[in-house]
Amino acid sequence: MAAPQFGEADRGRPYADRPAAFGVLERDGRIAVVTVVKPGYAGWIDLPGGAIDPGEDAAQALVREFGEETGLRVRPGEPLGHADQYFINTDGEAFNNRQTLFQALWVGEAPELKIEADHTLTWVTPAEAIARLRHDSHGWAVAAYQRWRWSEA
Repeated sequence: MAAPQFGEADRGRPYADRPAAFGVLERDGRIAVVTVVKPGYAGWIDLPGGAIDPGEDAAQALVREFGEETGLRVRPGEPLGHADQYFINTDGEAFNNRQTLFQALWVGEAPELKIEADHTLTWVTPAEAIARLRHDSHGWAVAAYQRWRWSEA
């Protein structure tokens, strides 16, 4: 089955495929998100994660990105699926994030891993995450996680 495609591409603009990994981490009924604030832009929230670096697989990228953005150590849990998301970053570059989405499992706090000063760990309810996440693919991942979690109960 093909991955669902989210977002709308601007006609005539090329979008580079960018492999990425993101995770849904739940603790005490709340979902970990990052609030991102960049000069000149309104803030937004994303799932922790990002681009897969050369030589990494999706699971390794999830662990690295989670640490860099949140200061938390996680390990990949159940795969939630794949989804694609058109977006234009704050540098004006157009990408189609080809995402692997995971349940992220808590390992512990690791503040020494956090290097992205414009990302702040925030905990929100699943409903708030679905409603407020910047990318529709991230809301889809939280909903997929919720469905999986309830099917396991």
